[in-house]
Amino acid sequence: MRGICLCLLAGCSIAGVAAQQDAKKLTARELFYSAVDTPAPAAPKPAKAKEKTPSHKKTPASDQTVAQSVPTGPRSNGTVPVVNAAYRPQGPHPALGLRYTILKKTGNEQVEADAEATFHAGDRIRLAIEANDDGYLYVVNRGSSGTWKLLFPSPEIKDGDNRVQKRVRYEIPSGYTFTFDEQAGEEKLFIVLSRQPEPDLEGLIYSLGQGGQPAAEKPKVLMASAAFGDDVIGKLRNAYARDLIVEKVDDEQTPKKEKAVYAVNPTGSADSRVVADVTLKHR
Repeated sequence: MRGICLCLLAGCSIAGVAAQQDAKKLTARELFYSAVDTPAPAAPKPAKAKEKTPSHKKTPASDQTVAQSVPTGPRSNGTVPVVNAAYRPQGPHPALGLRYTILKKTGNEQVEADAEATFHAGDRIRLAIEANDDGYLYVVNRGSSGTWKLLFPSPEIKDGDNRVQKRVRYEIPSGYTFTFDEQAGEEKLFIVLSRQPEPDLEGLIYSLGQGGQPAAEKPKVLMASAAFGDDVIGKLRNAYARDLIVEKVDDEQTPKKEKAVYAVNPTGSADSRVVADVTLKHR
């Protein structure tokens, strides 16, 4: 999380290597918004006879470009997307990315705090996460016992469903805030965003609902208590952190004031994953 790294996967084709080299020229923030706002190339259509379009129905080329560039999902905090039409991932999907920020509650307002800020007793915070594509989100917190506890999915959000929509901001925990006490230390959070359900976590946090349906059709039911050991988190971190491009931004770097961290997997594969470690320092 402290720098920017990009590792090429073994066995990449020459085209794939070129795609990742192009991605390396972009920041994580640019990749995050390019994946949202750059439409996929349209499939070729069969040739047909040209039809004359009445002049009053013609759409200027500039208007067409604007229409393609506007994302369909909701935005958070009025951030300005960076559209880079030249970037194409090596896989069939756009780069998968997440944006996270620390929301500090001051009175009745929430403001974005620096991800590396030091917090003090009485400070109240939430974690806000936004994905640039539909996927599955998991957030766990390491307690003083050393065990990782589940924060998301949560029964308070979508009845425990962990499928998230692109460009929708999810605030964690839901309905309340973390409040720092007098004891100094560090709080550890670990985030996983994946295009497909993560098998190492799904079996630990969900049980199949009862009923006569086939197993594949039974609804997932969030378990009352889910805990993870360091081995599970370490496996995910070691397997997927190496492919990421990570960028921390602050007020001075962006047109719209923001303090956030972007983490992006540029490969474009159908099973892309993004992982992120968050450390909350308390003095």
